Amino acid sequence: MASRKRTAPILPARTQPTPRGVERESLARPGVGLVTTGEFDAMSHLMSLVRTVPDFPRPGILFRDITPLLADPKGFHIALDALAHRFTGERVDAVAGVESRGFIFGAALAARLNASFVPVRKPGKLPAAVDRVSYSLEYGEAELEMHRDALFEGAQVLVVDDLLATGGTAAAVASLIERQGARVHAFAFVIELRALDGRARLGGAPIVSVLKYD
Repeated sequence: MASRKRTAPILPARTQPTPRGVERESLARPGVGLVTTGEFDAMSHLMSLVRTVPDFPRPGILFRDITPLLADPKGFHIALDALAHRFTGERVDAVAGVESRGFIFGAALAARLNASFVPVRKPGKLPAAVDRVSYSLEYGEAELEMHRDALFEGAQVLVVDDLLATGGTAAAVASLIERQGARVHAFAFVIELRALDGRARLGGAPIVSVLKYD
């Protein structure tokens, strides 16, 4: 008598769950304030994971340290969702991540948005021919480089960094993108320091920030 071969049932694919209490659509919109659902307050949780370090990198500066947020799986997931879902369904050809903390969020967002990832680096780090831009920032002068073949003409590019302060770094990245004939689709940041008015330097492209400090 022939044996009957048993096959495993085909189960529907599982989607990644939303963290308890997080309203994806609400978090995805720019300018959203505190989001509270049930027992879990997403924005308060994220803010609790940002450590304030006084007098770094120089006296008088209050540095917003995101390393505790990166160490917390729930917090990192919420921050990425708050950025990624804002751009779901929109055309984003590439994500430009700014060295160095912009790499962390930029690469993860590129994967979620099915876009290419373009590293924007300090001088001397990229091996092929580069475009370079010099700019001023809150701590002094700096330069950034991007490979000359990083973007195709007309590409829609999302600029990602951990922090929007005076806006000098993000504006410099935008100039590199436009030099290659591409277009800044939007800017995305985990933290925005509103008192420094960095938005004023970024033109008319949409600006998304998860946490805002005065």
